[in-house]
Amino acid sequence: MAISPAVLVTVFGLLGDIISFFVCLAPIPTFVRIYKRKSSEGYQSIPYVIALFSAMLWIYYALVRKHAVLLITINTFCCVIQIFYISFYLFYAPKKEKTLTVKFVLFVDVFAFGLIFLLTYFLTHGIKRVQVLGYICMVFALCVFVAPLGIIRKVIKTKSAEFMPFGLSFFLTLSAVMWFFYGLLLKDMNVALPNVLGFIFGVLQMILYMIYKKPGTKVLEPSGIKLQDISEHVVDVVRLSSMVCSSQMRALVPQDSADMEATIDIDEKIKGDFVKIKDDK
Repeated sequence: MAISPAVLVTVFGLLGDIISFFVCLAPIPTFVRIYKRKSSEGYQSIPYVIALFSAMLWIYYALVRKHAVLLITINTFCCVIQIFYISFYLFYAPKKEKTLTVKFVLFVDVFAFGLIFLLTYFLTHGIKRVQVLGYICMVFALCVFVAPLGIIRKVIKTKSAEFMPFGLSFFLTLSAVMWFFYGLLLKDMNVALPNVLGFIFGVLQMILYMIYKKPGTKVLEPSGIKLQDISEHVVDVVRLSSMVCSSQMRALVPQDSADMEATIDIDEKIKGDFVKIKDDK
């Protein structure tokens, strides 16, 4: 029994929603790490700002196009979670990164989206508005997939995949596959085409992760220095400092003959201990 295209569209749309849900949650380990370190230094906010902008555009596109409820549901959730990520990043970001992120959010998510909304709403109508919005969404969907290029460059430069979570790359690749077939069956190339690039970048990120993944390493004690040697040197320094201090005190404080003899006895004892330590070593 053949499955109708409408059923396949719904199936791939639901799978796309489910996997995209996990894509949205994939950065959580990154933010757990930021919370533990109490600093977002080393991470970038650009992918989350662009992802928020893209989700806002797709909601607008789905509302204008109509009959695209699955696009509305997942992108609404994406908006909420990206706002949370950006807020969390700002809380732990250094002052410079915090300022840049705020400026970027205002420019992209407020000014750019507002401009697109006003121009398409007042200057285009009907099918023309759908086409224009579709092209814009396609361009910025490509930007979402291109945004991790900065992280890819950093991974290659540092030869470390610390700042590129594997889970995010994996779910992005699966999501790209599902949304490609969803757009293809729906005959909406604005949805299908960007996900071809998304699939390519997702596979590339996973390959780089496997190449540059580094197992956890322990901080080893240098072989040439032993803890026992360090402790003995500390003892020597402490005893030597007491000898110097006692000599300085004798020079500064007048002493009678009894005190002088007691001090000499103490000094001799300290010197004897010092020579004994040296002999033992």
